[in-house]
Amino acid sequence: MAELRNCPTCGEFFNFTGIRDVCHKCVQKEDEKYQIVYSFLRKRENRAATVERIVEVTGVEEELLYKWVRKNRLHPAMFPNLGYPCDNCGHITNKGKLCEKCQDELKSDLRTFEAAKEFRENIANSEKGAYLSEKK
Repeated sequence: MAELRNCPTCGEFFNFTGIRDVCHKCVQKEDEKYQIVYSFLRKRENRAATVERIVEVTGVEEELLYKWVRKNRLHPAMFPNLGYPCDNCGHITNKGKLCEKCQDELKSDLRTFEAAKEFRENIANSEKGAYLSEKK
């Protein structure tokens, strides 16, 4: 069921169904901007353009470019210098929510945590002992 929300771009009310996060008017404006960007990137000499260069030439906001790359409307495989900021550090990445460096740090922290947990469990298990008394 749709819920009534304010458009984050223009402030108008619209029915949010989970598909679009802006109102119908803003979707149309975004599609026009997308066509401008896509026609710019289709030219062979512009395929390696960076986000800054695309913003400079087309006038489209960086956040909109990042949104399109996240939603796979612009594919980094076709345009290698496109990406979006990592949710943790802000470094540009083109897959997932975290860049490779942050993923590696997180994996390392998890391995350290698991090793410490296993060490604590081993110590707790070694302290448990069974004592037998001798019968006379």
